Amino acid sequence: MATDYASQPRPRLLPQVLRAPVEGRAWRELGYVLLSLPISTVLFAYAITMISLSAGLLVTFLGVPVLALGLVGCRGFGALERARARELLRVEVAHPEPVRVKKSGLLPWIGAVLRSGASWRQLTYAVLHFPWAVFAFSVAVTFWAVGWALFLYPLWQWVFPAESGPSGIALFSDGRGNQVYLDTPFDIAATSAVGLVFVLASPWLVRGLTTVDRIMVIGLLGPSLLAGRVSELESDRGVVVDTAAADLRRIERDLHDGAQARLVALAMDLGLAKEKLLEDPDAAARMVDEAHGEVKVALQELRDLARGIHPAVLTDRGLDAALSSIASRCTVPVRVEVELSARPVAAIEGIAY
Repeated sequence: MATDYASQPRPRLLPQVLRAPVEGRAWRELGYVLLSLPISTVLFAYAITMISLSAGLLVTFLGVPVLALGLVGCRGFGALERARARELLRVEVAHPEPVRVKKSGLLPWIGAVLRSGASWRQLTYAVLHFPWAVFAFSVAVTFWAVGWALFLYPLWQWVFPAESGPSGIALFSDGRGNQVYLDTPFDIAATSAVGLVFVLASPWLVRGLTTVDRIMVIGLLGPSLLAGRVSELESDRGVVVDTAAADLRRIERDLHDGAQARLVALAMDLGLAKEKLLEDPDAAARMVDEAHGEVKVALQELRDLARGIHPAVLTDRGLDAALSSIASRCTVPVRVEVELSARPVAAIEGIAY
């Protein structure tokens, strides 16, 4: 058997833990964490401002439309956040359910916005994401900065001496005014090794931080569970409709090209036999015999067509027997294996058949 080496993945020279700091995914996730702080700051300030402004204006009845405008703005920010997550985290989040306005006018629109669960979820995201972004930014920057600084310590410890004299990082004082420095070859190598551990661990730490971001984006900026289920059912319904239409076209084609053509030929043969019945009874008898054979073939084709839709053996004995009957008529060797813990319902059996 020939082997297609071009389609096989190339072997990795380094394990995943060593490749992680230089892979594009690590830098995309770090970029997401770094951008989250300024973006979440703006979003948090916007959300708090609109909430405070609407609360202060409630006595003048202007607070409600201000709150509605704030929710609409949060939906716009949510669209930007979904796009950012898609580009940097490779997370595909569907659009939330739209605001459904049943009547035209300002008041129906305000009511629809305030009743929209998606708008309130995105406002919740604007408020909750800010403290998490501050925490994630602090942890990620600390680990990356400390890791690379320690890892590259052999390159810079002599360039920036702590004091005139010994060079390197001063750890602590010995109590007599003397500083203890990391300046011996062993100290420098050990410091670099600790930095390497930080560098190798930083991508996985950032990946864990962005996992929380993924959960927040999917849970608060995407559609609700009910809306997602409705969308899934609509998609499944479309597939079922397309499948039913394809089955109808197949049945129509089989009838037109098979049984219908034979019945037309049969009618023509019987017409010719009728004309020859008095002139040449023997020829008419032969034509009637041929027509009788055509009737049998047409009946067999109709049985095969009905068997292809839902045969009686499927109803009586189940999917295994029905598929085995098809395999027994196949011109090439076929082995049928059906493993079912329980017999499905008739509709599922028909679809599978």
